[in-house]
Amino acid sequence: MEVFLQTLVAGILKGGLYSLIGMGMSLIMGVMGIINLAHGQLMMVGMYVTFVCFHYLGIDPYIGMFISMPALFFLGVLIQKFTLNPLMEVESILPENQVLMTVGIGMVLTEIARFIFSSDYKSVQTSYSTSAFYIGEISFSVALTVAFFIAIVFTLIMFWFLLKTDLGRSIRATAQDKEAALLMGINSKRITIITFGIGSALVAAAGTLLIPVYYLFPDIGGPFTRKAFVITILGGLGSTVGAMFGGLTLGLTEAFGATYIGMAFDDMIGLIIFILVLLFLPGGFKRLTKV
Repeated sequence: MEVFLQTLVAGILKGGLYSLIGMGMSLIMGVMGIINLAHGQLMMVGMYVTFVCFHYLGIDPYIGMFISMPALFFLGVLIQKFTLNPLMEVESILPENQVLMTVGIGMVLTEIARFIFSSDYKSVQTSYSTSAFYIGEISFSVALTVAFFIAIVFTLIMFWFLLKTDLGRSIRATAQDKEAALLMGINSKRITIITFGIGSALVAAAGTLLIPVYYLFPDIGGPFTRKAFVITILGGLGSTVGAMFGGLTLGLTEAFGATYIGMAFDDMIGLIIFILVLLFLPGGFKRLTKV
């Protein structure tokens, strides 16, 4: 029972961080209708921003989040405005070309990071990176616990933002029916730019929370792009609450797969769950949530 509870805790804590990674992609896919295959690479950039702030400026990662998020928001706005929006305006260009553009952007970001920082593994060692506290016999990683609660806060903020603000309602309207949103006077070009920026800022926050417990290298983005895609499908396009459920589902399946089957199979178990959801619940958890 102790092993089961410890695995449950580890899966929930990891899943909270995963939900923040998936939330940004969920918004982008919901509004633009394309898969952002540079999502993990944007997280990698956010992690390097945090790394630079910590090692050269002495800024704690949690404080560095207030630097990495605006920086990635600005980068996301530039990417959307100057690379993706021009493709979206050309009717003869297929949506697949926009996806291929994100692949190219991801490759460029990876190679720029490799050129600047080399391929060496880097880390941010803080006083809480390896710290843990205990409740009974169950240990809780301090860094992952803090990340989990910050992810919940971001989920609640995004839930309120999408429901209660005019900009949030415009984003939801564009995600639900782009043509109808245009007829209602919503500037879809502006909405896509802002949405890509918000998605980039959210994944930057996830990267900042991840870096105290994870090694950093230029190719780290690929695996997390895949995880973000799985979480998005599990949670449903454009659903912030669904992204939380999707992240928790992936975190738990990976944790239990690693504990009871083997460390080498944690990714495989998550992908099996992903396939089952596609077969039996195509709309993901969004069917069970409103936002």
